[in-house]
Amino acid sequence: MVTICPHCQHALSLSDAQKVKLQKAVNALAPGKKLSIKCPSCTKPITFEAGTSLQGPADMVKPPEPPDLNWMKESALQDENRLDDVPMALILFPANKQRDIVKDAIEAVGYQVIFAENTKEARERMRFVNFSCVVLYSRFEGPDLNKSEFHRFMRGMGMSRRRYIFYILIGPEFHTLYNLQALACSANLVINEKDLLQLGVALRRSIPIYEELFGPFMEELTSAGKS
Repeated sequence: MVTICPHCQHALSLSDAQKVKLQKAVNALAPGKKLSIKCPSCTKPITFEAGTSLQGPADMVKPPEPPDLNWMKESALQDENRLDDVPMALILFPANKQRDIVKDAIEAVGYQVIFAENTKEARERMRFVNFSCVVLYSRFEGPDLNKSEFHRFMRGMGMSRRRYIFYILIGPEFHTLYNLQALACSANLVINEKDLLQLGVALRRSIPIYEELFGPFMEELTSAGKS
């Protein structure tokens, strides 16, 4: 393998075409024969014997292909690709500007958001994902929250699962941050839809209180082998 001049130690600055031509000439040498060329740097003769290779390690080893970046073009990550240690939030809200406000506020406090277009989809998602937060618009299934199938589902959920979900109700009938009304609705937080722009502030106030009240209790249950 000859890649540098033995006299001046400079790399042989040959083009690929020149390397190919020279290699062919060297390969055609009979055993015991030699071929000499002048070094492009010092002009001293460089001798090649039959069987000499002009390829260096970089020429012989093919580098791996660059990484496929097609995944970066996807508009959203699939559920299975989401980080397990990032809390998830499920939002049941009509697709409008208000929903965008809710999404931004929920994401701002650290949740990853998934939308459900109907009750069936929401319940199906909850079968496979442990959501830390659930947001329901009170008119999502009609004008009467008490007739909401999803709200009945949340109210009837076993506490072994329910206590780990921060349940938020949003609608025109609620008084924002009115804990007594939230308690009556089996929710953790109620927000009047007129106050949606203050949802982020309400979350930053309510979530720490929720964690302070229930965090130690849930830790004790976990340490005792219960949920």
